[in-house]
Amino acid sequence: MQKPSNIGGQAVLEGIMMRFKDDYAIAVRKSDGDIVVKKEKYRNTIPIRGIEKIPILRGVSAFIDSLVVGVSCLMYSSEFYDEETPDSERKEKDEQWERSGEAKIIAEDPDRKSSLGKGEMALTVFLAAGLTIGLFILLPYFLASILRRFGASEVAVSLTEALLRFVIFFGYMIMISKMKDIQRVFMYHGAEHKCINCLEHGLELNVENVMVSSRQHKRCGTSFMLFVVVVSAVFFLIIGLLGITSPLLRFGLRLLFIPVIAGVSYEIIRLAGSSENPCVLILSKPGLMLQKLVTREPDEAQVEVAIAAVDAVFDWRGYLAENFPS
Repeated sequence: MQKPSNIGGQAVLEGIMMRFKDDYAIAVRKSDGDIVVKKEKYRNTIPIRGIEKIPILRGVSAFIDSLVVGVSCLMYSSEFYDEETPDSERKEKDEQWERSGEAKIIAEDPDRKSSLGKGEMALTVFLAAGLTIGLFILLPYFLASILRRFGASEVAVSLTEALLRFVIFFGYMIMISKMKDIQRVFMYHGAEHKCINCLEHGLELNVENVMVSSRQHKRCGTSFMLFVVVVSAVFFLIIGLLGITSPLLRFGLRLLFIPVIAGVSYEIIRLAGSSENPCVLILSKPGLMLQKLVTREPDEAQVEVAIAAVDAVFDWRGYLAENFPS
């Protein structure tokens, strides 16, 4: 029986970010084999007290927060990342670290400042959000709108837009899954999921148990993005059925619905992560299948990094004692 731990994470360059409640930690494997762990407090981007208890709004807040924290963690991990190190050499180093068992875990100085300033960080987050909205929301809309020139109905245009959105989304996933450097990030992504699954199935957090755990998890951000695509298709089909003729109004409504779509998708993924209802499990299946593209089986050295990140923010021994007393 799986029991939710409410811990989440993200793969970064040669490392893992794990978050639990008000804390998050980034663990990165340095070129010398040591693991650097940096722990920080989590602060809501939208400063509304109690927003985490308000349905839909908490999803909007969580989406923005995950984007801000995610970009910050990627920028931090990139400071340790040597682009000139070939993929094969990094794998060889992983094998050496596994055999030696001499890696040290070093606590990063919390006062150490990132080389990226607040203005640069804000611009990076803005560009990332803009690229996501442009690629998965606006591009399908403009491509499908061409059909209006040939007399297509609004329903036909909306259905084509939804189909194009699925094609672009899956095409993007397949494309990045073929990139060698991204495949190493996907291995860390697999290590993140394996750690969480290990704990949520009542196993002690060690390399051996993590390695045999599943690399698929119902609360994955990839599943969230798939729900966004599906929910957006429903919302935008409703706009088409309303028979709105103004192109500006149609475009404006799509932008206006984006936070609502994110909020509804968050509620679905939240339910999926905490329920064993057969209908919910069926709803989660497509996202779990998609995770086969964006996760890879990690090696033991990568699992060690994920465990270090979990250790920094989560009392997993207390969690196991409370939820799996036997």
